[in-house]
Amino acid sequence: MEKKLKIGIIGCGGIANGKHMPALKNLPNVEMVAFCDIIVERAEKAAKDFGTEDAKVYADYKEMLADCPEVDVIHVCTPNKSHGPITVASLEAGKHVMCEKPMAKTVADAKLMLEAAKRTGKKLTIGYQNRQTKEMRHLKKMCEAGVFGDIYFGKAHAIRRRAVPTWGVFMNEEEQGGGPLIDIGTHALDMTLYMMDNYEVESVTGNCHYKLGKRANAANAWGPWDPEKYTVEDSAFGFIKMKNGATIILESSWAINLANPMEATCTLAGTEAGVDFLDGMRINGEEFSKLYLKKIDLSTGGVAFYEGVDDDDPATLDMAQWIDAIVNDKEPCVKPEQSLVVSQILEAIYTSYRTGKTVYFD
Repeated sequence: MEKKLKIGIIGCGGIANGKHMPALKNLPNVEMVAFCDIIVERAEKAAKDFGTEDAKVYADYKEMLADCPEVDVIHVCTPNKSHGPITVASLEAGKHVMCEKPMAKTVADAKLMLEAAKRTGKKLTIGYQNRQTKEMRHLKKMCEAGVFGDIYFGKAHAIRRRAVPTWGVFMNEEEQGGGPLIDIGTHALDMTLYMMDNYEVESVTGNCHYKLGKRANAANAWGPWDPEKYTVEDSAFGFIKMKNGATIILESSWAINLANPMEATCTLAGTEAGVDFLDGMRINGEEFSKLYLKKIDLSTGGVAFYEGVDDDDPATLDMAQWIDAIVNDKEPCVKPEQSLVVSQILEAIYTSYRTGKTVYFD
């Protein structure tokens, strides 16, 4: 039998239970053998639900790394503040690492992560699973085929009307580094840069708004938030100029008075065509001196009585390509160098807001 990769999970909260562990459980060539959480009961439950019969449980990640030489891969599923230290320690312990997005709370930590990966020769990737949705996979093929020509304008959409996550430390600036910009804006920016295949930034101008977070009994998808615990922005926006002259606008919010939310998607405009997701996946352009607008059918069905097989869970696809990259010594879909640029832009937006100035890149 093919040897199974042994996985250790550090952080057994919402994102581990909602994405990493269920997706890994779907893969036949991995097994989860170690679980760590500062609330040890969460690690014990994760081990019971997803681990092998002899899975180990820890409250201290350093103890886990020292005690588990058999572990091949670590998944870091903790708050943003600890992404950097845990990832670096895991890489230096000889493990490959998938770290949940964003790469880190700060650019300084993200750079240390990248340096550790290069120094140890171990693989590092970041959990941007939205690249694996069927829409984004199809769009990437179109971009690579040159359907849009030179893509010189993009919008990264991460707009929620009222959907503030009220659990964990999402509203805690010290632990997370920010609110919707670093939480969901990071996904939208990652996919926009990925589609444009452009990571050369010239300058960033940004602004943040703290307008609605201090309201009590506010309407919210997960119930009212506690204004006393809400220490992050409720919306943030960025204007990004690339070195080749391309422009990207990033919009993010957890709470804003916009009636048409758009999240985890992008709009692109190129010299030959453009794409948006206002009503499914729509391609627009000019043909024979006339404008056209066509909608891409991404369903798998071809007959009235059968919808086809649609094996399209982005998290499982993301884990599968990651494990394949390790087994077959390939680059993962999400390269850490790309994720570092995402973090640099996010930090520049916060810096531009605080200083009132444009941030220029080298």
